[in-house]
Amino acid sequence: MNPMKMKEISRRHQPVTHKGRNAVMAGIGGGSLACLGQWAINRLTGIYSPSDAATLVMLGIILIAALLTGFGIYDKLAQIFGGGLFVPISGFANALASSAMECRSEGFIFGIGSNMFKLAGSVITYGIVSALIFSTLRYGWMLL
Repeated sequence: MNPMKMKEISRRHQPVTHKGRNAVMAGIGGGSLACLGQWAINRLTGIYSPSDAATLVMLGIILIAALLTGFGIYDKLAQIFGGGLFVPISGFANALASSAMECRSEGFIFGIGSNMFKLAGSVITYGIVSALIFSTLRYGWMLL
């Protein structure tokens, strides 16, 4: 089969993407999550310091995302809102929880413990390396 005919057949059978709609839905999902988090921080700031309130809200978002992943709700929401829910910290919690759920039949140590970080291990590694590089660039002059 010649390459031109192959490209034509491939183009005809390719699914239609709705980039504009996907961008709007990602903005709505991520924006709603950000607004909800900021609202919670504002409510907790009277009780806790602003940094403690932000930490509690982040932990709450991680917990809620992990629970929603466990109940199978997070994946349905992510299909609707796309990258808006996967970019924030909730996407990281989803990655850890889904990896843990996938391997739970192998036991706590060899299943959950060893496979939970397969998907998120690169994120953790590059986060630590980036933090080391940027902190050295920012504060390295103090060591001289």
